[in-house]
Amino acid sequence: RLRKALYGLKQAPRAWYERLTTYLLENGFLRGGVDKTLFVKHVRKDIVIAQVYVDDIVFGSTCESHAKAFAKVMQSEFEMSMMGELNFFLGLQVRQLKDGIFVSQTKYARELVKKFGLESAKHARTPMSTSVKLGKDPSGTSVGDTLFRSMIGSLLYLTASRPDIAFSVGVCARFQSAPKESHLVAVKRIIKYVNGTLDYGIWFPRDTNANLVAFSDADWAGNVDDRKSTSGGCFYLGNCLVSWHCKKQNSISLSTAEAEYIAAGSCCTQLLWMKQMLEDYGIDQGTMLIKCDNSSAICISKNPVQHSRTKHIDIRHHFIRELVEEKIVGLEYVPTEHQLADILTKPLDHT
Repeated sequence: RLRKALYGLKQAPRAWYERLTTYLLENGFLRGGVDKTLFVKHVRKDIVIAQVYVDDIVFGSTCESHAKAFAKVMQSEFEMSMMGELNFFLGLQVRQLKDGIFVSQTKYARELVKKFGLESAKHARTPMSTSVKLGKDPSGTSVGDTLFRSMIGSLLYLTASRPDIAFSVGVCARFQSAPKESHLVAVKRIIKYVNGTLDYGIWFPRDTNANLVAFSDADWAGNVDDRKSTSGGCFYLGNCLVSWHCKKQNSISLSTAEAEYIAAGSCCTQLLWMKQMLEDYGIDQGTMLIKCDNSSAICISKNPVQHSRTKHIDIRHHFIRELVEEKIVGLEYVPTEHQLADILTKPLDHT
């Protein structure tokens, strides 16, 4: 018979995952309802969590003895080594301190700047100019798409811990098929900004609550080519920024209120997904708040009567209305100067 090692098989990842899953389920773990690579085990008031990524496992517990016991059991069952406290994973640097956790990509960002030869260039104060609107630029000088796509791909991975560049990278990524000189200049500006902010990251304070809150914003008709709006949203678990998105809307909005309402709909779907994931950790949510700086969009969500402003967004109207009626989601007004999602919809000044 032909015998191959586990890593010699074409189906190795699937075989390994099935083997690991079977073992964890037999030992009291429950698979996540949303994320199937998440395994959770409740031991009285404590919890043990294991997150699987291919052949790497990140685990933790609210009780240190349970974490040590899990590591010992896994080492006895599988041929694996214990790497100790998590401080580096998939390019993410993790600093675990007494008052919280700081996640950054300083090493990756430094290598990115060096890769494209901009380590000695003058630092940019912001990732994108507020006076320049990027478009297709049909009359511009074409540049090599290989280099441009390499820059975009590298920057997209950096947005995993840098929401401050998410909007500018997303805008530049729209021109990968036929990049021009103006697009390359914009991307280089982002890298120059990264070079001056290598130590930026995300801080997760220890003392916080477990309430989900979203900030929703939209830039009406911000795209100069097709006049589509940009939706932006950031999501907080207590005081911790845990997720964010920045995306051009699929349809053209006829008003600012409609653009904001569509952005709120995107936030609703993300909140529902996050609520289901938190249930796997044993955390239940009450009414989740979406903070919006457009009072008209808030009124539409609470008004059961459709009118000319909502009759062409029928499905989305009923979707948000139902969530508001059932008190799953609530829309709350926040002044524009306190709108945290603003950075995900438009370029901002340094001040």
